[in-house]
Amino acid sequence: MQRVASSLVVASATLNRIAIVAAAIALLVMVASAGWQVIARYVFDQPPIWTEELARRAMIWAGLLGATAAFHSKTEPTLFPGAVATGGSIGVAMAAIRAAGVLLLALPVLWFCFVGPGGGFARSFLDRTANRPAEMLDIPLVWFTAAIPVAFTLILIHLAADLAQRLVANETETRT
Repeated sequence: MQRVASSLVVASATLNRIAIVAAAIALLVMVASAGWQVIARYVFDQPPIWTEELARRAMIWAGLLGATAAFHSKTEPTLFPGAVATGGSIGVAMAAIRAAGVLLLALPVLWFCFVGPGGGFARSFLDRTANRPAEMLDIPLVWFTAAIPVAFTLILIHLAADLAQRLVANETETRT
Protein backbone atom coordinates (compact mmCIF):
# COMPACT_ATOMS: atom_id res chain seq x y z
CA MET A 1 0.00 0.00 0.00
CA GLN A 2 2.89 2.34 0.83
CA ARG A 3 4.34 1.97 -2.67
CA VAL A 4 0.99 2.69 -4.34
CA ALA A 5 0.44 5.70 -2.10
CA SER A 6 3.87 7.14 -2.81
CA SER A 7 3.41 6.60 -6.55
CA LEU A 8 0.05 8.37 -6.41
CA VAL A 9 1.53 11.25 -4.40
CA VAL A 10 4.39 11.66 -6.88
CA ALA A 11 2.01 11.52 -9.86
CA SER A 12 -0.31 14.02 -8.19
CA ALA A 13 2.55 16.42 -7.40
CA THR A 14 3.94 16.15 -10.94
CA LEU A 15 0.55 16.76 -12.52
CA ASN A 16 0.00 19.67 -10.14
CA ARG A 17 3.25 21.32 -11.27
CA ILE A 18 2.21 20.89 -14.91
CA ALA A 19 -1.25 22.31 -14.14
CA ILE A 20 0.26 25.35 -12.41
CA VAL A 21 2.53 26.07 -15.40
CA ALA A 22 -0.38 25.59 -17.82
CA ALA A 23 -2.60 27.85 -15.70
CA ALA A 24 0.11 30.52 -15.67
CA ILE A 25 0.45 30.27 -19.46
CA ALA A 26 -3.34 30.54 -19.84
CA LEU A 27 -3.32 33.57 -17.55
CA LEU A 28 -0.58 35.17 -19.65
CA VAL A 29 -2.55 34.46 -22.84
CA MET A 30 -5.62 36.02 -21.24
CA VAL A 31 -3.76 39.16 -20.15
CA ALA A 32 -1.92 39.48 -23.48
CA SER A 33 -5.05 39.11 -25.58
CA ALA A 34 -7.04 41.51 -23.38
CA GLY A 35 -4.11 43.93 -23.47
CA TRP A 36 -3.91 43.71 -27.23
CA GLN A 37 -7.66 44.33 -27.39
CA VAL A 38 -7.25 47.56 -25.40
CA ILE A 39 -4.28 48.75 -27.45
CA ALA A 40 -5.95 47.92 -30.75
CA ARG A 41 -9.20 49.58 -29.70
CA TYR A 42 -7.87 52.81 -28.23
CA VAL A 43 -4.59 53.31 -30.09
CA PHE A 44 -5.27 51.89 -33.55
CA ASP A 45 -9.07 52.20 -33.45
CA GLN A 46 -9.36 48.73 -35.02
CA PRO A 47 -9.89 46.02 -32.40
CA PRO A 48 -9.57 42.46 -33.69
CA ILE A 49 -12.62 40.27 -33.19
CA TRP A 50 -10.77 37.27 -31.76
CA THR A 51 -9.05 38.79 -28.72
CA GLU A 52 -12.06 38.89 -26.43
CA GLU A 53 -12.96 35.26 -27.08
CA LEU A 54 -9.37 34.11 -26.67
CA ALA A 55 -9.17 35.93 -23.33
CA ARG A 56 -12.44 34.34 -22.22
CA ARG A 57 -11.33 30.83 -23.20
CA ALA A 58 -7.92 31.27 -21.60
CA MET A 59 -9.68 32.39 -18.42
CA ILE A 60 -11.60 29.09 -18.38
CA TRP A 61 -8.39 27.06 -18.60
CA ALA A 62 -6.61 29.25 -16.03
CA GLY A 63 -9.52 29.07 -13.61
CA LEU A 64 -10.09 25.34 -13.85
CA LEU A 65 -6.40 24.45 -13.68
CA GLY A 66 -6.00 26.89 -10.80
CA ALA A 67 -8.87 25.14 -9.03
CA THR A 68 -7.06 21.81 -9.34
CA ALA A 69 -3.93 23.38 -7.84
CA ALA A 70 -6.01 24.77 -4.95
CA PHE A 71 -7.54 21.34 -4.42
CA HIS A 72 -4.09 19.73 -4.43
CA SER A 73 -2.74 22.16 -1.85
CA LYS A 74 -6.00 21.95 0.16
CA THR A 75 -6.53 25.71 -0.08
CA GLU A 76 -9.93 25.49 -1.78
CA PRO A 77 -12.87 26.94 0.14
CA THR A 78 -14.20 24.40 2.61
CA LEU A 79 -16.75 24.19 5.38
CA PHE A 80 -14.30 22.59 7.81
CA PRO A 81 -10.79 23.98 7.30
CA GLY A 82 -9.49 22.16 10.38
CA ALA A 83 -10.32 18.79 8.84
CA VAL A 84 -7.15 18.89 6.73
CA ALA A 85 -4.94 18.95 9.82
CA THR A 86 -6.90 16.24 11.65
CA GLY A 87 -5.02 12.98 11.80
CA GLY A 88 -5.79 9.45 12.87
CA SER A 89 -9.01 7.61 12.24
CA ILE A 90 -11.07 10.80 12.53
CA GLY A 91 -8.92 12.44 9.86
CA VAL A 92 -9.40 9.45 7.57
CA ALA A 93 -13.16 9.55 8.16
CA MET A 94 -13.27 13.27 7.39
CA ALA A 95 -11.18 12.71 4.26
CA ALA A 96 -13.62 9.98 3.22
CA ILE A 97 -16.56 12.37 3.66
CA ARG A 98 -14.71 14.98 1.58
CA ALA A 99 -14.01 12.33 -1.04
CA ALA A 100 -17.68 11.36 -1.18
CA GLY A 101 -18.64 14.98 -1.81
CA VAL A 102 -16.02 15.36 -4.52
CA LEU A 103 -17.11 12.13 -6.19
CA LEU A 104 -20.77 13.20 -6.10
CA LEU A 105 -19.82 16.24 -8.15
CA ALA A 106 -16.96 14.96 -10.32
CA LEU A 107 -18.26 11.60 -11.52
CA PRO A 108 -21.49 12.85 -13.14
CA VAL A 109 -19.61 15.73 -14.75
CA LEU A 110 -17.03 13.35 -16.21
CA TRP A 111 -19.73 10.88 -17.24
CA PHE A 112 -21.64 13.45 -19.27
CA CYS A 113 -18.41 14.83 -20.76
CA PHE A 114 -17.84 11.46 -22.43
CA VAL A 115 -21.23 9.73 -22.53
CA GLY A 116 -24.28 11.09 -24.27
CA PRO A 117 -27.93 10.02 -24.25
CA GLY A 118 -28.24 6.32 -24.94
CA GLY A 119 -24.85 5.50 -23.42
CA GLY A 120 -22.57 6.22 -26.38
CA PHE A 121 -20.01 8.91 -27.10
CA ALA A 122 -22.34 10.44 -29.70
CA ARG A 123 -24.00 13.58 -28.37
CA SER A 124 -21.77 13.72 -25.27
CA PHE A 125 -20.60 17.15 -24.15
CA LEU A 126 -17.22 16.79 -25.86
CA ASP A 127 -18.76 15.30 -28.99
CA ARG A 128 -21.18 18.22 -29.33
CA THR A 129 -18.29 20.68 -29.18
CA ALA A 130 -15.85 18.69 -31.32
CA ASN A 131 -17.17 19.92 -34.67
CA ARG A 132 -18.55 23.24 -33.50
CA PRO A 133 -16.24 26.17 -34.20
CA ALA A 134 -15.55 28.79 -31.58
CA GLU A 135 -17.41 32.03 -32.25
CA MET A 136 -14.50 34.20 -33.31
CA LEU A 137 -11.63 31.73 -33.51
CA ASP A 138 -11.19 29.27 -36.33
CA ILE A 139 -10.66 26.23 -34.11
CA PRO A 140 -13.09 23.64 -32.72
CA LEU A 141 -14.72 24.56 -29.42
CA VAL A 142 -13.61 21.23 -27.94
CA TRP A 143 -10.12 22.70 -27.36
CA PHE A 144 -11.72 24.92 -24.75
CA THR A 145 -14.40 22.61 -23.37
CA ALA A 146 -11.78 19.90 -22.78
CA ALA A 147 -10.70 21.96 -19.76
CA ILE A 148 -13.62 20.53 -17.80
CA PRO A 149 -12.76 16.81 -17.98
CA VAL A 150 -9.05 17.59 -17.64
CA ALA A 151 -9.66 19.56 -14.45
CA PHE A 152 -12.01 17.01 -12.91
CA THR A 153 -9.65 14.15 -13.76
CA LEU A 154 -6.79 15.98 -12.08
CA ILE A 155 -8.95 16.57 -9.01
CA LEU A 156 -9.76 12.85 -8.82
CA ILE A 157 -6.05 11.98 -9.06
CA HIS A 158 -5.26 14.48 -6.28
CA LEU A 159 -8.10 13.02 -4.22
CA ALA A 160 -6.84 9.45 -4.65
CA ALA A 161 -3.31 10.51 -3.67
CA ASP A 162 -4.57 12.31 -0.57
CA LEU A 163 -6.70 9.37 0.54
CA ALA A 164 -3.90 6.88 -0.04
CA GLN A 165 -1.43 9.06 1.85
CA ARG A 166 -3.85 9.44 4.78
CA LEU A 167 -4.55 5.70 4.90
CA VAL A 168 -0.82 4.87 4.96
CA ALA A 169 -0.18 7.51 7.65
CA ASN A 170 -3.07 6.17 9.75
CA GLU A 171 -1.85 2.58 9.29
CA THR A 172 1.62 3.63 10.41
CA GLU A 173 0.19 5.46 13.47
CA THR A 174 -1.86 2.47 14.57
CA ARG A 175 1.15 0.14 14.32
CA THR A 176 3.28 2.24 16.66
